[in-house]
Amino acid sequence: MGRNNEKNIKTHNDKLHKAQAKKKQAEIARKEKLKEIVKKFNEDKKEEK
Repeated sequence: MGRNNEKNIKTHNDKLHKAQAKKKQAEIARKEKLKEIVKKFNEDKKEEK
């Protein structure tokens, strides 16, 4: 696919931005999950004392 015309440039950029957004969402989800795990771990540690 040549990117030398406006339609192909737009298609390429849309795919690129979609992939970047998906990667960013996955990163955010991982961080939130990690926060939950740390929070639960800390709560468990408090209960042991």
